[in-house]
Amino acid sequence: MSFTLYLVGYIILIIGLALGAYYLHVAPRWIGVGVLILVGIGIASGVARTRQKDPS
Repeated sequence: MSFTLYLVGYIILIIGLALGAYYLHVAPRWIGVGVLILVGIGIASGVARTRQKDPS
């Protein structure tokens, strides 16, 4: 559940940054590259932060 909330928040952040780049007239190709990079970082950090600790 917390992983889903983390990803939803991160997706909202990515959409906001992509819209800002669009309004600044950044080329759509670079917006797509940035979105893909941020999605990868979001998934990797979401898994790392919400991973359950292994019992001893």
